[in-house]
Amino acid sequence: MTAVAEKPGAARAERSRKASNAAVAQLVPVWLRTLIVVVICVAIVLPLMYVIFGSVNSDIGVASGQYFPSSFTLANFGRIWSTVGLADGIINSLISAGTTAVVATAVAVGTAYVLVRFAFFGRVTILRGLLALQSVPGTLVVLPLFVVFSSFSTYLGIQVIGTRWGLIVTYLTFALPFSTWVMVTYLRGLPRELEEAARMDGASNLRIIAQVILPLSWPGIVVSAIFAFLLGWNDVLFASVITNSNTQTVAVALEVFGGAQEGGALPAYGQLMAASLVCAAPVVLLYLIFQRYLVGGLTAGGVK
Repeated sequence: MTAVAEKPGAARAERSRKASNAAVAQLVPVWLRTLIVVVICVAIVLPLMYVIFGSVNSDIGVASGQYFPSSFTLANFGRIWSTVGLADGIINSLISAGTTAVVATAVAVGTAYVLVRFAFFGRVTILRGLLALQSVPGTLVVLPLFVVFSSFSTYLGIQVIGTRWGLIVTYLTFALPFSTWVMVTYLRGLPRELEEAARMDGASNLRIIAQVILPLSWPGIVVSAIFAFLLGWNDVLFASVITNSNTQTVAVALEVFGGAQEGGALPAYGQLMAASLVCAAPVVLLYLIFQRYLVGGLTAGGVK
């Protein structure tokens, strides 16, 4: 009887799905959707292939405007370590961006758990404040942040400008609100019954977070960590102001090297493109490794 009753419901769901697809097809014709996809793919693939071809082309070939290299060479990937100074920049970026990702995610998990599972005065204000902080543009706080960090050295004797930890603190200012909001959205979808069962067995809040929340929150944790990492890895604005020649990140090293090519007798565009590919490799690897978690983390809380 149950199987018989389920068939009409399944049939209705199938008809509803087909009707939705038909409505979309009527709204946007197949040929138009195909054209849009092709245009988007071309707009993405052509510049990317130009960078790849330029990285294995000679500097003369790239400067002359060649799209497809007349001869392939991997010499650019060997020269960039001395001309661009990628090694130190990559190390500084990995330290600052990696520390930012770890600290922001760890703090976000505990903060989100408190905001989601406990009711207290000011809870809604904090949640609204997290959203408000994400809307503050970075260019607005560059000068005040530089003045504050300089004051630490003048009045307290604490050197912040030119240090990695000063850059990490700066990134945490922007990474923590986003990471916390992502974890708040994800933890809202976790069933409370699992925590209640653990609490009945005598588990404390820390044990619940460690043994119940963390294993179930990997998608949200991965999203928070990757976006916090990208914030530090791709940043040029704050890194160019707060760091010095010894602590500059890879993004600043690329900016300095690219600016030095303007007006040169023979711009090293081939080396610049090779350096760009090397700098993009860690981010691409992160997406390839954690892509299955990214989809679940980004869509968490979208369906209730």
